[in-house]
Amino acid sequence: MADKKEAQADFIKFLGTAGARFVMIKQLRASGGIWVNSNGTNILIDPGPGSIVRCAGSRPKMDPSKLDGIILTHRHLDHSNDINVMIEAMTEGGFKKKGIVFCPNDAVARPGSVILEYALALPEKIEILEAQKKYKVGALLFNTSMRHVHPAETYGIKFKIKDTSVSLLTDTKYFRELTRFYKTDILIINVVFSGARPEVEHLSIDDAEKLIKDIKPKKAILTHFGMTMLKANPYKVAEGLSQKLGIEVLAAYDGMNLAF
Repeated sequence: MADKKEAQADFIKFLGTAGARFVMIKQLRASGGIWVNSNGTNILIDPGPGSIVRCAGSRPKMDPSKLDGIILTHRHLDHSNDINVMIEAMTEGGFKKKGIVFCPNDAVARPGSVILEYALALPEKIEILEAQKKYKVGALLFNTSMRHVHPAETYGIKFKIKDTSVSLLTDTKYFRELTRFYKTDILIINVVFSGARPEVEHLSIDDAEKLIKDIKPKKAILTHFGMTMLKANPYKVAEGLSQKLGIEVLAAYDGMNLAF
């Protein structure tokens, strides 16, 4: 009965919390992406390697044929590897033309598209993401951020579940303008590094601290951990940030369910 209630509630489910190459390759954390259910609309964000497996192994199971849309924040493999199989699953093997796939232009530009040519024809629509635009899928409205500073074309998103505003601050180098867009009740933030690595365009703990301090969400959730973050223990990092900032900070874990 508890599982039935969870399945009916609006929720955000972390099918994986792996970030960067080695945590993904070794599967020290899963890389299945984030599933959002809002008012009966189901969205999968960034289906990385093993997303279909994580859906099948979830408790309760997540049925990809119930998806209304898939969002790629960018084309890197830890975010997009399972995009083709999840398109097939959403469209029931291509027999039902349904769902919308949202992605930046360089995710479908040829040569090098991460979505195979045959799969482009399966969904109801492929919609190209652009900076600071509004999009809709089912009952879910979401806005894209400004373009992030990252090797691939990358956008974060902001949406509402019930009366709670939620944002996903995906991969990027830190820059001050991030604070403006990401002012929300719940901030989900990709934190790959424990210490600063200016030459690599990902966020560190210090970057996350600055962003959380300036944005002042009601709750911040750290995810997308690289090797140095796992060594630093994300749960202790989150606890330390909570105490320092006076804001609830959590470290996501594989299978974590946030109900609304």
